[in-house]
Amino acid sequence: MTDLLDRARAWLDDDPDPDTRVQLDRLLDAAGSGDEGAAAELHDCFDGRLEFGTAGLRGPLGPGPNRMNRAVVTRAAAGLAAYLGAGGTVVIGYDARHRSDAFARDTAEVMEGAGLHAVVLPRPLPTPVLAFAIRHLGAVAGVMVTASHNPPQDNGYKVYLGDGSQIVPPADAGISAAIDAVGAVSEVPRGDGWETLDDSVLDAYVATDAALVPADAPRDVTVAYTPMHGVGGDVLVRVLEQAGFPAPRLVRAQWAPDPDFPTVSFPNPEEPGAMDLALEEGLDADADVVIANDPDADRCAAAVPTRDRGASGGPAYRMLTGDELGVLLGWWVHERGARGVYACSIVSSTLLGRMAAAYGLEFRTTLTGFKWIGRVPGLAFGYEEAIGYCVDPAHVSDKDGVSAAVLLVEMVAALKAQGRTVHDVLDDLAIAHGLHATSQLSVRVSDLSLIADAMARLRSAPPTEVAGLAVEAFDDLGDGVDGLPPTDGVRLTLAQSTRVIVRPSGTEPKLKCYLEVVVPVIADGPADAGDVEAARLVATHRLTELRDGMATTLGL
Repeated sequence: MTDLLDRARAWLDDDPDPDTRVQLDRLLDAAGSGDEGAAAELHDCFDGRLEFGTAGLRGPLGPGPNRMNRAVVTRAAAGLAAYLGAGGTVVIGYDARHRSDAFARDTAEVMEGAGLHAVVLPRPLPTPVLAFAIRHLGAVAGVMVTASHNPPQDNGYKVYLGDGSQIVPPADAGISAAIDAVGAVSEVPRGDGWETLDDSVLDAYVATDAALVPADAPRDVTVAYTPMHGVGGDVLVRVLEQAGFPAPRLVRAQWAPDPDFPTVSFPNPEEPGAMDLALEEGLDADADVVIANDPDADRCAAAVPTRDRGASGGPAYRMLTGDELGVLLGWWVHERGARGVYACSIVSSTLLGRMAAAYGLEFRTTLTGFKWIGRVPGLAFGYEEAIGYCVDPAHVSDKDGVSAAVLLVEMVAALKAQGRTVHDVLDDLAIAHGLHATSQLSVRVSDLSLIADAMARLRSAPPTEVAGLAVEAFDDLGDGVDGLPPTDGVRLTLAQSTRVIVRPSGTEPKLKCYLEVVVPVIADGPADAGDVEAARLVATHRLTELRDGMATTLGL
């Protein structure tokens, strides 16, 4: 305890932030008075540190090396600056979360002090605007202060290099080593020559996204939209209007940026209940599509009217899965004539690969994360099942929830003009390639050792069957498979065209199981929607059994 208190007091003396100094003072006083809760909190703040990796930094706000705070950000910025070397421009963006503006300012000052020139986006803006700005301005690197869709108590620090892509090994290790070499925070040089950009970069981004829509494209479409208390709202509305679409119906209760995200339990459109207000707005507007961005607008979620539009008391809208939206956007990008490489992450549906083969297109599977997808040479389209889509890699080689939303609106309008819907496209794809259904089992833990233990058990004693299906192949992704770099995860190939991938989340304390079943569409004559629905019911049943079986297998 004495050593812990000494480290905390040393941190206190070097902390540049009066707010976290006050927090730490209170913790020290309470822990010194025998408060066990305060002592436990102090241990958690100081018994480890936030590790800098390919996702940068992400964690809860608070004092100490295991929290996001100005001291940790200053050290990260100094390490990044040392890695980059003097000279060149670094673009800095930030969202509307707690302390994001302060972390951006600290980063700018440190870059200037290290001999780099820092330019800061004019206000809280989407992550894809930052990714766009790096290339647009010819910067050597970019930093985005955001925790994306994490809970309100979190913040994060995402690093891009000059190609506009997130960092990958060995850059992460190089930056991490440089961070470790930083001395006292109070001794990190700072400069005041950084500048705040005007709106010209944002205007260029908006114009680029709007130009994705051809002049002769149909524009009769009704959209309901929520930015989920994040920073995407004004930008997406501008893009849609500049592209010639009607102004969307807005979820006013979630419109203004709010770091506390008061209307949702988790500010992630994938979480249960997060889209409820948007779906209500869609119903009220009789919307053709309901769209949500996550708080930093690099992801896009969507719901579409059910075939019967709520007849007989059924739901009026159905959420598209990340994989469904991914293959729909991939199909649409192909329909628009885009050649090149189509790619998705290893945990995403295998359907995009089958589609690409049928179209005579090159296809690549990558490790999880857009840091890998965005770097695929010759990329025309890429996606990951976690509602991340890259539809315009020439300008943003990262997931971009704004441009994805624009292409989705264009697709829905075009199908509407033909008397068709996305359901018709999904049915066509199922008939041609089999009904690919995906789901996920996600377990959030408070003790990260539970995840490590579960992965160790899987590796030491792989199951021979799950949910009554024989395990036909077991691949340890840590050994590298299919030409991919090693990563922490395992893949189970089961009978009846079934696949499971298990991996720890890279950004949250979760163990994730990615489930896929493929059911052929069988028909006596020409297949139709009824045959697809029969296959869908079979797939839903199999996914339910598979989810229960994996929960038992993992023991979580």
